[in-house]
Amino acid sequence: MSEDQVTQAGVMDDHRLSLLQVPGPTPTAESVAFWDGARQGRLCIPKCENCGRFFFYPRHLCPHCWSRDWAWQRATGAATLKTLTTVHRAGHPGWAAVAPYSVGLVELDEGPTLLTHLLDLPADYEIGMAMTVQFVRVGEWVLPCFAPRETVQTERENS
Repeated sequence: MSEDQVTQAGVMDDHRLSLLQVPGPTPTAESVAFWDGARQGRLCIPKCENCGRFFFYPRHLCPHCWSRDWAWQRATGAATLKTLTTVHRAGHPGWAAVAPYSVGLVELDEGPTLLTHLLDLPADYEIGMAMTVQFVRVGEWVLPCFAPRETVQTERENS
């Protein structure tokens, strides 16, 4: 990956997803900090100040202890692939240009599971493989996607 492919915030602008014109997410009062962090190339997730556990999706109560006392924390971006599927027929016409594409569940090292786009999966992918976050501009939004950690490390070493 060359330097001109990544903005200062670490957001990929040249990925094939960046050309899409699709409806974006609908930020809520609880999730706006997540989307702001993604725009800056940071994966931020809620952490309960009472029980100390991370959780996702953002909501007004910790789902582990029901405390309202939580704060945003930057996650490492390291994760493990739990499952995936390949979308051959896009559910929205705007995504048809990049079909087939893969989406899956990744478990962050901090504990929560995210549904995400998967990038650069090798043909011999394995459930349980190490993944890392890659921020990709999709239209006006920046989405946290995940790619195999080994692929990302190799790209960084070669750039």
